[in-house]
Amino acid sequence: MPEDRPATSHERAAGRPWDESYQDGPAPWDLGRPQPAIVELAAEGAFRGTVLDAGCGTGENALHLAATGLSIVGIDVAETAVAQAKEKARSRGVAAEFAVGDAFRLSTVDQTFDTVLDCGLFHTFDARERQTYVASLASVTEPGARLHILCFRETDGDAGPHPVSRAELEAPFQRETGWQLETLRDSRIVARFAPDGLPAWLATIRRVDA
Repeated sequence: MPEDRPATSHERAAGRPWDESYQDGPAPWDLGRPQPAIVELAAEGAFRGTVLDAGCGTGENALHLAATGLSIVGIDVAETAVAQAKEKARSRGVAAEFAVGDAFRLSTVDQTFDTVLDCGLFHTFDARERQTYVASLASVTEPGARLHILCFRETDGDAGPHPVSRAELEAPFQRETGWQLETLRDSRIVARFAPDGLPAWLATIRRVDA
């Protein structure tokens, strides 16, 4: 875990750090393959240039994108997950870079990105953390870059952990903070505890001049 990183709201509620989720076998959200929604998004040509996978876990989404020829960096606070991602890249012969990093301090990556993927990270933060996270994303993107977020969606039926309303998703991404929502559509997140998937948002947000 990055030094001096305070526990996130999710970690405080769970009573354990993210890394422990990967130490006793696969984490509940770790499919051992990329999320179907991300595979579909990639097939649409939504990823371009240099790509950041924020909260990459064991790297399945990043490895899928790298295998298509994209230059990608995956970061995660969970050292065990990053070690597994690196081993997968090595064993599969896929050129993807993985590093332990804090999503709230992305400027330490010392690189800017054309596309950012957030698959299942945004919804784990509370409102204050989302503001910090969005500012962190701004530090590694320039106008024209695009952010793709796949997160659990608030619904009247079965919902995943930390479901997000449309208003909560849009709140930190305002023109004055340098962002503009381009598309928002219904999707699903597949997990080990939900093999058929649970309701999700799939948002594409463009970095703009504040």
